[in-house]
Amino acid sequence: MRRTEAAADPDDAPRHVTLPAAWDDIAAAALAGLAPGHGPVTLAGAAQAWIDPIAARAQELGLDLPLADRLNQLLLQRRAAPSEAVWQGRAADAPGFVLALPAFLDGAGAFDAAGFAEAVETAVLALGIAAPHVRHLDVGMADLAGLLAASGLDYATAAAREVAQALAALLRAKADAASALLRRQCGGVGQRAPEWPAPPPRCALPTLAEAAAAARTALAESGPGLHATTTAIGRPGAVEALLGVETGGVAPSFSPLSAEGGLTRTARAWLAARGIGAERALALVLAGDSPFPSVSVASHQAMHDAVVPYLHAMPARPVALPPAPPVTRRRDLPARRAGYTQKAAVGGHKLFLRTGQYETGELGEIAIGLQKEGAAFRGLMDSFATAVSLGLQHGVPLDSFVEAFTFTRFGPSGAVEGDPAVHQATSLLDYVFRHLAANYLGRSDIADADIEEPETVGDGSRDHAPLLPLDLPSESSPRARRRALRVVR
Repeated sequence: MRRTEAAADPDDAPRHVTLPAAWDDIAAAALAGLAPGHGPVTLAGAAQAWIDPIAARAQELGLDLPLADRLNQLLLQRRAAPSEAVWQGRAADAPGFVLALPAFLDGAGAFDAAGFAEAVETAVLALGIAAPHVRHLDVGMADLAGLLAASGLDYATAAAREVAQALAALLRAKADAASALLRRQCGGVGQRAPEWPAPPPRCALPTLAEAAAAARTALAESGPGLHATTTAIGRPGAVEALLGVETGGVAPSFSPLSAEGGLTRTARAWLAARGIGAERALALVLAGDSPFPSVSVASHQAMHDAVVPYLHAMPARPVALPPAPPVTRRRDLPARRAGYTQKAAVGGHKLFLRTGQYETGELGEIAIGLQKEGAAFRGLMDSFATAVSLGLQHGVPLDSFVEAFTFTRFGPSGAVEGDPAVHQATSLLDYVFRHLAANYLGRSDIADADIEEPETVGDGSRDHAPLLPLDLPSESSPRARRRALRVVR
């Protein structure tokens, strides 16, 4: 075991978390969020808080099963864990369980179908006892991509989809059978489940298809279950993080790289299953190839369609994003280009607006020079002008900038001197784009700037507001008049 400090959210106060030494900091943060309270938390203590009441109730019901031992082993082996609501004593709110598929591979790489079936039964019994009046359970599986990679199966192939179907069928059959066991033990109105497809007769993982078929046959003799639904795949969350899951549900692994910059566990498992060493993998990359199979939204859709008939609930079918608009090639300005420099003053603050043009006369760049403002403000204005110039050179219409930045309000503002095309401006940016609109777009339809008069003070003089990017709004005007800031003695 190891002890660390972790928090589920960066804004939360960290908690002292004790968990197995092999579990990473992501799991520690997940445990900090799953366990109720705000003080120190241990994996054993947090787990016993929900396992002990379930085990005690199981004894009362006469269930001759080592339920507590099973639940403890599933958690310690990172094979399965319940939903956040169960951890926090609110099982009736969202009774669910997640089974991490790669954890059911044994040391030889074989899938433990019997262990998976027992885990499903344990999960349904535990949830049915923890939330006796709830008729909808969410027992699901996660990290299918990790299991397939460790088995050397390409996610996008029919063989991978057959494995997923056999897993889903075994999950559904054992979950419904456990629900029927609870009905027989506890009583209650039975829920007759609708028909669902038979599992594939064979799949790439030995004994899995046979186990699924046997479980489906046994289910026919179990009678109706206590629950209307038992199986579901939801959005991944803290439970998956606690179990070390890398991909939620039946989603593929789109990237072999982890957030830390190394290879994901799924990627390493794929290389090991295919016998690809580090040197060969590097050689493939240097040759322009990839040692990893490619996946796409289409393969994700095919996997979703293969599994959805077996389970009660699944996320929405993945949808391919529309193709990105073509990137407009940057138009470089000529080395020697036309343009002009406009000197003006806005509210007494001088500026120089310089323009650069293409041979066609279109605007391609601007530069804004200031005199009175501080270094930080001048730097921001320089960067802003560079960003606008890059936008113009990549095809952003000048009209778009004019619509975005005219009528922006911050000091300095006021009457404009030195530019007959613009009389007043609400800010330096408002002036710049009014000027450009008039001289490069021929626009005279932009309404005049509404400059607000500063308020008077007791002696009748004007109280000028400081030049701030954001002024305080006044409650007295629907046109958002700014109130001048006063020093109170």
